Amino acid sequence: MTSSKSNDRSNHSGVQDQPQRKASSVAKKPTPSVATFVFAAGDPQEGNLATPINNSAFTHWFINQLPAYRQGVSPFQRGLQVGLSHGFWLLGPFVALGPLRDTNLALFAGLSATIGLVAIATLAIAVYAESAPLPPIATLTTPKPPTDLGVPQGWRSLARGFWFGGTSGAFFATALLLIFTF
Repeated sequence: MTSSKSNDRSNHSGVQDQPQRKASSVAKKPTPSVATFVFAAGDPQEGNLATPINNSAFTHWFINQLPAYRQGVSPFQRGLQVGLSHGFWLLGPFVALGPLRDTNLALFAGLSATIGLVAIATLAIAVYAESAPLPPIATLTTPKPPTDLGVPQGWRSLARGFWFGGTSGAFFATALLLIFTF
């Protein structure tokens, strides 16, 4: 029986390496063409094909203006912006399509359901923060991802911002509906 060290000749990607017999028989790793195919984190199984859509200047600008990728924004501000938009737009479907849609309680039920869903999402973000998340990797569309979301403190701050923004967005949408429809 052989030891596990001699049988375990796999590299980081799980591909078995052949024993080195001659220096000339060792295959060199192909280098990807930067203009056409980009490997995420050096893993050839996670690639991103550069197309005219995802490699255009407009797409790069648009993606890098989203709160998750904007430079110079704190995690709390990222969560606040994302939470405001989610709290604002989640109220509408709960009010219009909820089980109490034809009653006087539709707005209150929609607000309660929206705050409940924001609370569940905030809890999910907080649990993810405690799982020791890996730092974000650079991709074709986001060459400089934010580094503050690679630590649990950044995700905890994002969760606090999401909670505050989500509830604020829901209350703001409720106020608008009270003023303009009810």
